[in-house]
Amino acid sequence: MFGDYSIGDLGSIFVMQGFAGLILFSVYVLMALGLAIIFGQMGVINMAHGEFMILGAYVTWMTSNVFQSYLPSLFSGYFFLAMILAFLASGALGMLVEWVLIRHLYKRPLDTLLATWGLSLMLQQAYRSIFGAREVGVELPQWMLGSLHVTDSIEVPINGVFVMGLTVLITIAVAYIMFRSRWGRQVRAVVQNRIMAGAVGINTAKVDRYTFALGCGIAGVAGSAFTMIGSTGPTSGQLYIVDTFLVVVFGGAASLLGTIASAFSISQTQSTLEFFMSGSMAKVLTLLAVVGILMLRPQGLFALKVRK
Repeated sequence: MFGDYSIGDLGSIFVMQGFAGLILFSVYVLMALGLAIIFGQMGVINMAHGEFMILGAYVTWMTSNVFQSYLPSLFSGYFFLAMILAFLASGALGMLVEWVLIRHLYKRPLDTLLATWGLSLMLQQAYRSIFGAREVGVELPQWMLGSLHVTDSIEVPINGVFVMGLTVLITIAVAYIMFRSRWGRQVRAVVQNRIMAGAVGINTAKVDRYTFALGCGIAGVAGSAFTMIGSTGPTSGQLYIVDTFLVVVFGGAASLLGTIASAFSISQTQSTLEFFMSGSMAKVLTLLAVVGILMLRPQGLFALKVRK
């Protein structure tokens, strides 16, 4: 016996905590994928990334309400359309922001930090004015509710399984786009040598715009997934932005594999520690461990190798 728990009970609890960590891992990956593209590939510190995520969450909420009111017979499939609309809305806003603001600040990372922080505050106030200050929740289709019974003592929520499956599909899609498509090769060419990329005919301004839009669009999809595990409010995005930057920096900027490994390490560590102590203390210890590792390996878990 271990306190009031038997060995079997402890095993079940650790499995459940591990699965909770996987759900957190999924949200971190979806957020960090977009940020890794924007920060790792473009060198832009986007402090408004959380607000692009929340835009996707609000689009999902509005889509849910429209289907409930006008298309109740199709409500069971609304979430798939909501994710597409969230991607398009956040991507379109990202494209506009890049054209109006970001394109004037390349090679000035501290200026992008300040500019996007101001944009973050503006978007929060816009959401507060449009949707109200109160948090809203999304009604999920019936097939997303409930749990899968793995054993008599272990239950896995269906919406958590859906989020993890969605994360896997998006990660594969991003990996294909960045490493197998013609556009992905252009992005990597611009990252490694912008002047030479422009000299061989690559429209670097267009690549920048679509890259920023892709990162913001993925954040919008993360917002759709976020609605299944939390309520949506004007400032909800700020709860994840620090952790997301931590995931990107710890994994190694511009490294897709590093982002995934970092998100898994941080989410599982935090989830496991929460079993033994409070959530805030678990987050502090996780942060201290990451900082200690970064002191020994400042380039992150996986450093991008650039030919000199």
